[in-house]
Amino acid sequence: MEKYIEAPINDEIIKDLKSGDFVYITGTIYTARDAAHKRLYETIIEGKELPFKLKNNIIYYLGPSPAREGQIIGSAGPTTSSRMDKYTPLLLDKGLKGMIGKGKRSEEVIDSMNKNNAVYFAAIGGAGALLSKCIKKSEIIAYEDLGTEAVRKLEVEKFPVIVVIDNERNNMYKQIFDK
Repeated sequence: MEKYIEAPINDEIIKDLKSGDFVYITGTIYTARDAAHKRLYETIIEGKELPFKLKNNIIYYLGPSPAREGQIIGSAGPTTSSRMDKYTPLLLDKGLKGMIGKGKRSEEVIDSMNKNNAVYFAAIGGAGALLSKCIKKSEIIAYEDLGTEAVRKLEVEKFPVIVVIDNERNNMYKQIFDK
C-alpha cells in the first residue's frame, strides 16, 4: 500500500504502517551514521543533552557525498543499518520512532522497536542521486568534525521508503528470504 506521512511521526502514524508499505515522507528527519551514533549513545550515558530531540523523530543512516555546485546535498544513499544496532535500543528507549537504512536488523533492535512502538524503513541502495532530489534543505547541526558523518537536519519532500519492519515485528526480509 502507498502512504504519505509527515515527519516527525507519532504512535498513530506508526500503528498505521505495515511491513511492505511504500511510504513517502515529508518533513524533518535527521542523519547519523556509526561515529555519530557512538557520540549520541555516549552523550545519553553521560546524562548530557543531545544535539536534537529523539522523541518522535526519524534518523536516516546517511553519510552523503559532497554537494556539487548548485546542489543542496550530494548523493544520499542509505548505509547498512546493522552497524548502528549496538546503539539503537537506547535511542529507541529515549523516543526515536523511525530509522531509515538498508539491510537486516538484530533481534535486540526488533524487540526494542516492538517495545517502543517504532518502525524501520529501507531506502533503495544505489539510488542515492535520485534520493538526493527529495532533500530540500540540509544543515549540519552537530559533530561537524566527523565530516560526512556529521549529524544533519534534513527537510525532505516525498522521500520514498519501504516499511521493512513494523511495530508488530512483521519483517519483510523474513517474509521474502525465509521462504
